Amino acid sequence: TRDVKVFSVDSLTSYEQSVYANFKDKLDETTYSRSIAFGDSVAKVILQRAGKDGYFASRGKAKYLGSNTPGKWKPTPPDYLDGVEWCWNTMKPMVMDSSSLFKPSPPPPYSLDTKSIFYKSLTEVYNINKSLTNEQKEIARYWDDNPFVIEHSGHMMFGNKKITPAGHWMGICAIASKLSGADEVKTAKAYAYTALALYEGFISCWDEKYRSSYIRPVTAVNELFDPAWLPWLQTPPFPEYTSGHSVISASSAIVLSSLFGENFAFQDTSDLKYIGMQRHFNSFNEAAAEVSVSRVYGGIHYRFTADTSAAQGKKLGSYIIAKLGN
Repeated sequence: TRDVKVFSVDSLTSYEQSVYANFKDKLDETTYSRSIAFGDSVAKVILQRAGKDGYFASRGKAKYLGSNTPGKWKPTPPDYLDGVEWCWNTMKPMVMDSSSLFKPSPPPPYSLDTKSIFYKSLTEVYNINKSLTNEQKEIARYWDDNPFVIEHSGHMMFGNKKITPAGHWMGICAIASKLSGADEVKTAKAYAYTALALYEGFISCWDEKYRSSYIRPVTAVNELFDPAWLPWLQTPPFPEYTSGHSVISASSAIVLSSLFGENFAFQDTSDLKYIGMQRHFNSFNEAAAEVSVSRVYGGIHYRFTADTSAAQGKKLGSYIIAKLGN
């Protein structure tokens, strides 16, 4: 039996009321009332901006089905879903001047030349996945963070829910805040900076994903080497380059390092309740680096994608700190 977590409106309302009650017991009525009123005024401004951030305009767009052009992305197995959120680069950034501010160099040209970067990188992914060590499998599974892995059993199909990449890093932010003994102000700042690193990171990454619309390893392996091959991890339904998880992990690691230190060691238990796993890291950057290589172990990204994505995320994280301060 799986322990499924469902957050209903009632449960959120109950949690909100419990938080209010906790503060009300510690504050006089005037301070409490002013605080609630101020919070409501801030919320209204946030909701006004959210109404104009491009999200609603991006709904109802035509499906992105890729292309049969060699080297370009097309829907991937097992369910060949259309490309997810192909208009995400139209979202209004909060810190960046534009979604293309950290536009990376184009990916290597698609080539069947055995000496080309593409062919060598594809061969590397294929060979690694044929002989994964237990440690490599564990790393790939730990950072999978695919919120909707589609499972098949006979005629039955269901979505296996897990933590998201963004949720994982917000969990790490919470761990760091608690472990460091951060007060309410620093904790709020850590959450805000991490959220910005995630939000801007996905916009920056998705801007490139659907510009280059690059072929995924599973498609290339199926077409060139083995039509039945599947990677260790299920390939998410969007183009290859760059890697969302690598970008947002690198950007989050930069902002968290600026707040808690470059060598902040922690035990990551963010995924413990979901997949029963935890890992120790000597720094946020060490964790982010493991995220990048996990995508290669998982067979869902080429190494050049992982490396370029990490660099993209680091630039973004440094930009956020330079613009907002630490």
